Amino acid sequence: MNNFGEKVSFIWSVADLLRGPYRPNQYKDVMLPLTVLRRLDCVLEPTKENVLAKKKSMKGGKEFDYILANPPFGGGEKHDR
Repeated sequence: MNNFGEKVSFIWSVADLLRGPYRPNQYKDVMLPLTVLRRLDCVLEPTKENVLAKKKSMKGGKEFDYILANPPFGGGEKHDR
């Protein structure tokens, strides 16, 4: 990969692999949720150790696992597309 054109082709081929089966009009359905999740991960990262410590202190963490599996903000419902 000595020339610029080969590098550009390589980068686009990797992008095509990462895109997978999604068409351009479907990107918003995948990228927006992933972007929001990543942002939440970054924002909550400073409290991660405290949350994990709290989980350990809660009777084996079963209540905590229940909350994660059944979020109070409605994340568990199925959506038809």
